Amino acid sequence: MYSPLGPDGEAPSGRRPLDGVVVADFSRVLAGPYATMLLADLGAEVIKVESPGGDDTRSWVPPTRPDGVSTYYAAINRNKKSVVMDFKDPDGLAAAQALAARADVVIENFKPGGLKRFGLDYEAVKRRNEKVIYCSISGFGTDKGASLPGYDLIVQAMSGLMSLTGDPDGPAYRAGISVFDVMAGLHSTIGILAALRHRDHTGEGQNVETSLMASAMSGLVNQTSAYVAGGVTPSRMGNAHPSLFPYEPLPTADDDLIIAAGNTAQFRKLCTVLGVPELANDPRFAENGDRTARREELRPLLVERLKTQNAEYWFERLNEAGVPNGPINSIQQGVEYAQKLGLDPVVEVGTGETAVPGVRHPITFSATPPRYDLAPPALGEHTQEVLAWLSAPTTSTSTSTKGES
Repeated sequence: MYSPLGPDGEAPSGRRPLDGVVVADFSRVLAGPYATMLLADLGAEVIKVESPGGDDTRSWVPPTRPDGVSTYYAAINRNKKSVVMDFKDPDGLAAAQALAARADVVIENFKPGGLKRFGLDYEAVKRRNEKVIYCSISGFGTDKGASLPGYDLIVQAMSGLMSLTGDPDGPAYRAGISVFDVMAGLHSTIGILAALRHRDHTGEGQNVETSLMASAMSGLVNQTSAYVAGGVTPSRMGNAHPSLFPYEPLPTADDDLIIAAGNTAQFRKLCTVLGVPELANDPRFAENGDRTARREELRPLLVERLKTQNAEYWFERLNEAGVPNGPINSIQQGVEYAQKLGLDPVVEVGTGETAVPGVRHPITFSATPPRYDLAPPALGEHTQEVLAWLSAPTTSTSTSTKGES
């Protein structure tokens, strides 16, 4: 299934890492679609299989683009082809099974075991496609947690993340994004790429499983390690860090400024810029552990100096001195700052009148850069094209209809 044609039926200029890899995407909402978008940006031909009602995120509004399309849906579905396949309809189910049989990768996030009755579970697909990489994403795994609903907010609560988020005396808070959906999507992408590499060496496909809860256990890093390795149960500390100080927002003459002095050298530079070099030599604050243990003594001494100037003034002076710091931006300010840094976070997805703005793929390649060929598809936009491909001889390597024999 290699050497696909481009979206216009012509061979694309330049190769991409995953050119020729066909992905049957039976996932919806966030974790799976995020993973498949990353794969699509890198050249995989992703066929997004939707029910007649479409992916839930198509109706998750506001906000919307000017054309009424949900910005949530648009964020994670570029470079894909949408097909409608109704599993309750014999023809729709047969098409879905045929697609799984011809794909290099199948990815799904149905309730564990939910695809078995349709003959689309791993064992059934493997019988027709022995080299398939089959990736399943669940909320809590396929064992005793199989029946639990896989919602990010629930995982944030049950993993312990919410117990860490918010003020010590206030309520627990969710993160501002569906953080474990995104992590599970990233972990799925890593697993798929590793399995493809294994197949390159051995010719063998395999089953890849990820879950939001497993991603949470790994993604909570030092916090889960505090309990697993140290027997300590972390708790909410607001914006403070359990193991570092200063490493939090501190007030200036106008706005708060994040200061992240992660080692003694940076703390010394901070004290010099603030005009209190004696603090760096104070035995109470000599080492990181001392500063962390005595944060309530040290904080007011730093704040006293920070309040003599505004946040912009300190941001510039601390950057010049090599002290990590930054203002608390809005999303708009964050995008604008990334643009100022030359990261070019906004890209044009698609071509001509159908082109829409999107957020750049997070990885930069020197030889095989991502492409942004297809705008997020309308529901079922490519159904006929893909059905024609499925009915063609199996030597056909692209879902593009132009140029096929």
